Amino acid sequence: MPHRERKNIRAGLKVAIVLKQDQRTGKRTVGVVKDLLTNSSNHPHGIKVRLTDGQVGRVQEILADEK
Repeated sequence: MPHRERKNIRAGLKVAIVLKQDQRTGKRTVGVVKDLLTNSSNHPHGIKVRLTDGQVGRVQEILADEK
C-alpha cells in the first residue's frame, strides 16, 4: 500500500486523510500535504500528515500529484 510508506508522500501531494475524530466512521478529508509528521519509513495505519489548511490525519489514499 503506497499510502503506508513515507517515501511515497511529499508536500504538494493531494491526498485523502482520516482525521482523529473520524477514525471510528472512516470519513475522509481531502487536501494537499504541507508537512509529514510520521518519522518512521512506514506505518500500518498510514503516514500522519498536516494539510495546508492545518488539519492533521493519516493518509488513506493518494489522489493526485499537484505541481
